[in-house]
Amino acid sequence: MEIAAGTDPFALFQTWYDEAVKTEINDPDAIALASVNADGMPSVRMVLLRRWSAAGFLFFTNYESRKADELLATGKAAFCLHWKSLRRQIRVVGSVSQASDADSDEYFYSRGRGNQIGAWASAQSRPLASRDALLAEVARVEQQFPDAVQRPPHWGGFCLAPDEIEFWQDGEFRLHDRFRFLRQAAGGWDIQRLNP
Repeated sequence: MEIAAGTDPFALFQTWYDEAVKTEINDPDAIALASVNADGMPSVRMVLLRRWSAAGFLFFTNYESRKADELLATGKAAFCLHWKSLRRQIRVVGSVSQASDADSDEYFYSRGRGNQIGAWASAQSRPLASRDALLAEVARVEQQFPDAVQRPPHWGGFCLAPDEIEFWQDGEFRLHDRFRFLRQAAGGWDIQRLNP
């Protein structure tokens, strides 16, 4: 199947995502997010992509985590979505900035209470003495917030503003179909078909 690229990568992204929601067993919004530390050592992990628009792609995390440290230090990231059932992937590369408080609040308050408690209880990426220690912290936070849970100041979103978006569709005999959208300085996108 050949990609019909069009001129708007976000429209194509939405079309592919809508198809993935129907075919992927779990988490069609799971992305492999790559960052790099001050020494240039890369790091990658899975996170959930929660929203997107022409401004960029939003995901949420603990601002005191390893990933956040790296993202805040360099302002750069990349991610890859892979939908095995559709034999497709999308790669995105660009600059990263913290999401607005309004965006972070909106997403935080849409989450279940358990996830909200977890955002307070977990000192993400830092050593943990035991599972019991984590559960004790969860119990403490539950007592601290018997009703509504406030968004922690150390938790919020990042927006990856893409400079490059590549769409890849598996092809017979490994003759894959690939399009790369490169953001132009004056606005709009330069669209290139790539060799497989």
